Amino acid sequence: MRLTSKSKRVLGVVLVVALAFALAACNGGGTTGGGEANDAETIRVGLLGPYTGAVAHFGLAVREGALLYIEQRNAAGGINGMQIEYFWFDDEHDPIRALTGYNWLLDQEVTAIIGGVTSGPTMAVVPQAFEDNMPMITASATHAGVTYDAENGVVFTNMFRACFIDPFQGEKMAEFARNVLEAETAAVIFNTGVDYSIGLQEAFVARAAAIGLEVVTIEAYGVDAVDFTSQLTNIAALNPDVLFIPDYFSIIALMAPQAINAGVTATLLGADGWDGVMDAMTDPSSLEGAFYMSGFSVEDDTPKVQDFITRFMERYGHEPNMFSAQGYDAAMILFAAIEHVENTTDHVQGSDEYRTAVINAMAATNLTGVTGHITYDRFNNPIKTAVMVEIRDGLARFWGTF
Repeated sequence: MRLTSKSKRVLGVVLVVALAFALAACNGGGTTGGGEANDAETIRVGLLGPYTGAVAHFGLAVREGALLYIEQRNAAGGINGMQIEYFWFDDEHDPIRALTGYNWLLDQEVTAIIGGVTSGPTMAVVPQAFEDNMPMITASATHAGVTYDAENGVVFTNMFRACFIDPFQGEKMAEFARNVLEAETAAVIFNTGVDYSIGLQEAFVARAAAIGLEVVTIEAYGVDAVDFTSQLTNIAALNPDVLFIPDYFSIIALMAPQAINAGVTATLLGADGWDGVMDAMTDPSSLEGAFYMSGFSVEDDTPKVQDFITRFMERYGHEPNMFSAQGYDAAMILFAAIEHVENTTDHVQGSDEYRTAVINAMAATNLTGVTGHITYDRFNNPIKTAVMVEIRDGLARFWGTF
């Protein structure tokens, strides 16, 4: 363990804060926070994600959820009397900055990292984190490659997630279309520049073929596209029963009105990247009757969920979304593992033995969070049920689990 004096700890925190503000002023670097350190030490963790830029909505939501759990834990005495000290770095949804942020967090001597948030930057970091044996958990990076390098057959044993993977979502949405909506034909339109979108469309198409859901066309667009009229006109001409759009909410907000104008009558389907889309819509009528998969709904009346919502609203003044809930659960999983290690070993914090013990404890996770009961498969992907959301009367409503 690090046996530093209180005066040295206070000085260290002051220096880190100064460095953080310098980084933030120069390039959107990081910051620090947490409860007051005790005489011996704190437990240092990092948060990595996009807190500015086009997908800051996701990063900020995840951070709010994770910090809510950290604050609650610190208020309750921390872990064995040690307060949790956190450091965050803004990767701006950029893989190169994500690597910079990862190394910056290493310099802060963090024990583990909550992050990244989006799949591309997370996958840029994971190989180095795997080599370093750094415990990591993402709340929202859904690409299968985040925890498994299929090309080389390597499981990134240090990397966990609190969210579903893209293949799971793509397969479930195909099954929902065929078995619940009784669709016979489907179209897909996806983003060729986003790993998340690519993985989802591949899984949807493969599962559709296996269950007798005919995919009549697969349309594509580039990462900077804002006009989808040509692709949507092609889709409208084929009159599919459902249209699967695996992309983030900002794109859906642009595409949905264009789909109506192009004559698309299909039921629109999406995945967890849609979360928050209603806040981005001036007129939500173009999404009426659509369905998307999520990991959380504020309409879930489970006591644990409702307690989380109450605490979250008291802290932030607005309702949590799926990303906040998954951020909360990611922190819960990580600190349950750290607490187990602190209670059962005498490994020095930050040592390779300590990190390995945390990783092993995370792999053995068996707890109930606000997004459901969570255990892990051999690829460190959570085994849990999915929430289906229906857009009805201009609101994102809890349809049920599927």
